[in-house]
Amino acid sequence: MTAIVPSRRPAAASAAILLVVLLLFGAATFVAGLAVGGGAATADASPTPSAEPSVAVPSSAETPGPTPVLETVSCAEPSEAFAVLCETYAQIKGDYVDEVTDEQLVDGAVRGMIEYGLEDPYSGYLPPSQYGQALDDLSGEFSGIGAEVGMENTVDPEDLASCTVVTATCAMVVVSPLDGSPAEEAGLRAGDRILAIDGQSTAGESVNSLVFEVRGEAGTDVTLTVERGDERLDITITRAVIDLQEVSAELLDDGIGYIRLTSFTDRAPGLFRDALQSLLDQGADSVVFDLRGNPGGYIVAAQGIGSEFVASGELLFTVESGGNVQEWRSESGILQSGQVPVVVLVDGGSASASEIVAAALQEHGRATIVGEPTFGKNTVQIWNSLPNGGGLRLTTDRWFTPDHNSVAPHGVQPDVVVAAPADPTSAADPQLDRAVSILTAG
Repeated sequence: MTAIVPSRRPAAASAAILLVVLLLFGAATFVAGLAVGGGAATADASPTPSAEPSVAVPSSAETPGPTPVLETVSCAEPSEAFAVLCETYAQIKGDYVDEVTDEQLVDGAVRGMIEYGLEDPYSGYLPPSQYGQALDDLSGEFSGIGAEVGMENTVDPEDLASCTVVTATCAMVVVSPLDGSPAEEAGLRAGDRILAIDGQSTAGESVNSLVFEVRGEAGTDVTLTVERGDERLDITITRAVIDLQEVSAELLDDGIGYIRLTSFTDRAPGLFRDALQSLLDQGADSVVFDLRGNPGGYIVAAQGIGSEFVASGELLFTVESGGNVQEWRSESGILQSGQVPVVVLVDGGSASASEIVAAALQEHGRATIVGEPTFGKNTVQIWNSLPNGGGLRLTTDRWFTPDHNSVAPHGVQPDVVVAAPADPTSAADPQLDRAVSILTAG
């Protein structure tokens, strides 16, 4: 599928547009979120890890080149604002007790601009060592624990901008462990707040940097100290190679097709369409579309998936920045007639691209949304390479639903609220049961 590219962005940067909530605890998955592990996922993440979410560059796109220099600032003739930076650099180089390299100072300055200057938990910087590894991880697999994480303001959820690092009120929270991942098997749950990594407090650190403390080689252990309600738990997880399976499907009783999507990678639309068509060929006359625990991915993948259900040409969402508005409309799809009823399952781990699709189907009256409120993320990020070999993830836009609503910070609200079992290991699935009852009742 061809992505719609805003004219104001370089093509390479546009190719890397993704919706991210976290980096997988794996590699630097620039996928829907922050992943901890050793590979790349897709949402903010790119070529589909063979499997966060996704990582940054679709397989059809070239790796983004250095960010263009829009204005030259030198310490020979600094602007008034940058004079302080240049003077600080000069004093450190001239008077600091220990030797420090230019690379160290630049790395710290860039981190400071992102973490403290922008006050945006979704923008971030990876130094050359981490960014290069993140790009290498786009081969299709990554090693890590297999969980998406994000930032949460525990006092004022609407004030996420103030949460650039972990504090007493800003927590690093698990959005969702991946299906069958080491994190899930070890008992890590959505909503767990990570207090320490191998005994080292997360306080004062950004989620970007913490992700790389969790990731590591397959077969090694990492212990996360988490807060779950009134409990404090130490959970030891053995890292492994994660192979993401984006789509799974089966035909349930009464002609109900069940299809689950775990991430919006660049290959997800094609896999999803094939699975959907297979269900119809088997006789499915209604569909349960499961987006629970899906942290998002590529914005173009959200367009492709949403197009399967919404009539061609209808508005799916808009991406907006300043006075620029880009409309993303439905393209071709196999369930656009509306004759096949659809129920979409969501929860607090459904984020970003998942929210785009759920909101579009809800506002077009194309599906009944069942489950719990979604994560609540409506920003768009791109990854650009920097001249030093590092990478800059920058929030460039916000997206809005067809009715121009924002899902931040409260998420997409279900039409039918059904809580998940208190015990995540339980075989019971009241949300799926309710979806089936809605479809069988007509």
